[in-house]
Amino acid sequence: MDTGSPQDTGPDAPQGTVEAAGGEPVWIALPPGLLKMRRLLLVVWLGLITLAAGLVPGLLAGPAWAAFALPPLALLVWGWVMTERNWRSWRYAERADDLLISRGVLWREETVVPYGRMQLVEVTSGPVERHFGLASVQLHTAAAATDATIPGLDPAEAERLRDRLTELGEARSAGL
Repeated sequence: MDTGSPQDTGPDAPQGTVEAAGGEPVWIALPPGLLKMRRLLLVVWLGLITLAAGLVPGLLAGPAWAAFALPPLALLVWGWVMTERNWRSWRYAERADDLLISRGVLWREETVVPYGRMQLVEVTSGPVERHFGLASVQLHTAAAATDATIPGLDPAEAERLRDRLTELGEARSAGL
């Protein structure tokens, strides 16, 4: 479900505003560092597969067999384009009572997490993410099926979001 035209803002946007003047949520796009990281991983892994698929048969069976490098190479080109489309599809918005997370290219998914239902908000950063200066925010609720993760944030923004969501969650759950 799409809530209208997105108003993508960057990390420099004012953080106190949760809704635009027309009542629409202010959508925040993911930083470009996530796209850079995912593309580098794509090139490294598919580049190695392309090299192995072309070099090994080419050396063992003859130069014509080096054509086995073409499918992984085509997959690399397709993945390059699709990685950007996927990155552009991710966005989130903080509203007065809940957090919206929207993602998906073919199948759009919009997750609404009420602040009062949040049980745990964690910031994680693996070794590759740390190298690129990125962190992810993961929200845990009572529902086991809730997949509320915002990947590829600047660590300072991830910590700010964690602190804000924790504060709002504690305030909202106190009334339950």
